[in-house]
Amino acid sequence: MNRIDRALVVDDLAGSRDWLSCALEQAFPGIVVASAATLAGASLHLDPAPPLALIDLGLPDGSGLRLIERLHLLGTLCIVATVFDDDAHLFPALHAGAGGYVLKDQSTGHLADMLSGIAAGQPPLSPSIARRLLRHFQPALPVGGEAALTARETDVLRLIAKGHTVAEVAGLLGLSRHTAAGYVKDVYRKLSVGSRAEATLEATRRGLVG
Repeated sequence: MNRIDRALVVDDLAGSRDWLSCALEQAFPGIVVASAATLAGASLHLDPAPPLALIDLGLPDGSGLRLIERLHLLGTLCIVATVFDDDAHLFPALHAGAGGYVLKDQSTGHLADMLSGIAAGQPPLSPSIARRLLRHFQPALPVGGEAALTARETDVLRLIAKGHTVAEVAGLLGLSRHTAAGYVKDVYRKLSVGSRAEATLEATRRGLVG
């Protein structure tokens, strides 16, 4: 890609904007960094479009996905910077055109190292995100003829079978309600069940609940 001499940081938290800007300055000495806290604010920095943008997904005036889609068409390399490490956020971001996905759980130096790899064509990916991508494209191996569930799906099935609501499942597993609902839908689809009662029977048969 072209030389990275400008970047846009979009995050509603001032501390996160400072952290991302600092990492960019370490990775690309002399870079000019613009920042915005909203989609509306970001739109003021798109003419010309920056070569690189670090974008949070949850913004006060909408989803960062909208900005990623727009910038991707303009040739900007968009990197998601977020706290969300689940499939429900990761894959929509990649489909929107994100070229990297980093979590806000690392040091400035570590993030700068990942960003530095862009020049060599290395997509910035947090290790847990890279592992999630690998697992996603590995075929599930059924055991004993049963539909295979991931570890997280098994946890969701166990909690649903114990009578927990989707909101309670989300709280117990540290997920958003939307993400928990997505896991429940995937579990029902894999098990070919259509109700909590059927899911509970399947969980009992698998020995997940007494």
